[in-house]
Amino acid sequence: MTNTIRQKNYKVVKALLLTLVLFCSPKSAWALQTHPAPEGLYAHMLAHLFFIATLAIFIYWLQTTGLVRGKGWRLIQISCLMFILWNLDTFTVHWIEYTMTRDMFITTGLDWSHRLSMNGGWRSWLYYFGKFDHLLCVPAMLFLLFGLRDLYRQAGTTEGLSQHD
Repeated sequence: MTNTIRQKNYKVVKALLLTLVLFCSPKSAWALQTHPAPEGLYAHMLAHLFFIATLAIFIYWLQTTGLVRGKGWRLIQISCLMFILWNLDTFTVHWIEYTMTRDMFITTGLDWSHRLSMNGGWRSWLYYFGKFDHLLCVPAMLFLLFGLRDLYRQAGTTEGLSQHD
């Protein structure tokens, strides 16, 4: 019995050390995704609009079927609304990014070390605050998670009830 516990602990420690090594020694992150102009950007922005339309249709369907009376579906509807706001924000930031000029940035002479100059007027400010899109996206994902979890729990209780009958 203690041997199996030791083996499990050894596996957990080994996995944690491997994860630590992988996260602490990256050579290149390659975390930037560019959209080659102009076709890639247009397709990407159209995808945001398509996502907005799809979510709006889904919200309408949830309303007309009356499913939003349940907690899980209500949470999913809130998630859809937040994803719509996130898409609108992201679409706007992409548009501003596409129209930005070099003079809207302060460079320090090194690659990837540009800072946004707030002298660009309303576009600079909208771009800056629009980049906080995670404040919409993360809660949207959490509402989706909580809604799906509630639906899962409801499905488990209804299955359990039907098996006892």
